Amino acid sequence: MPKWAKFIVGVLLLPVCGGAALALWQVLRSSGGADTTWVPLLAGAACWVVIYLLLPKPILLYVFGHELTHAIWTWLFGGNVRQFKATSEGGHVVVTKNNFLIVLAPYFFPLYAAMVVALFAIGRLIWDWSGYLVWFHLLVGAAYSFHLTLTGHVLQTRQSDITSQGYLFSAVIIFLGNVLVLLVGVPLLTSKVSVWNAFGWWFEHTGLILHRLGRLF
Repeated sequence: MPKWAKFIVGVLLLPVCGGAALALWQVLRSSGGADTTWVPLLAGAACWVVIYLLLPKPILLYVFGHELTHAIWTWLFGGNVRQFKATSEGGHVVVTKNNFLIVLAPYFFPLYAAMVVALFAIGRLIWDWSGYLVWFHLLVGAAYSFHLTLTGHVLQTRQSDITSQGYLFSAVIIFLGNVLVLLVGVPLLTSKVSVWNAFGWWFEHTGLILHRLGRLF
């Protein structure tokens, strides 16, 4: 798809972004009473922010996760990885299949947070780690904060992933991807609302925005 077409798609998806933002706000408000979840989540996020601000940034760890995310999404779409390189100066992968999700996945898919969730899920099945929920939430908060801070840091420089897809289209997909992760993750972590409710609110708010835009034009 040419960049001009992606730009049009990005413009058309802006109401969907607005609906997603409003739905996320409603989910967060509805989940506000889950103190046993939010306290360790926010504590983990705060711990990582302190580390991020005071210590050298773990660029190699981020670059490895960034390139590995490209590889994982390539495999999900049935492609193969021919070459993989990650250093503190940068990295790249050579793949046999490519699309906008594979290209932009590292900016919206929190790989290390997903690894924490997967590891804890396996631990609960095998060793009954139910008593370690506080530590699980702490690590998820730190891992997701790692994703947000390091992604924001690398986006301050010119990224070929972004320029290849166009700035507006990339921004829309990255925003929607991150919100989608939260619309699924927050309900599952807090158990205050269902994922279906979250998506229902997304659909409802998007519809209202489109209705208002229709009346305006």
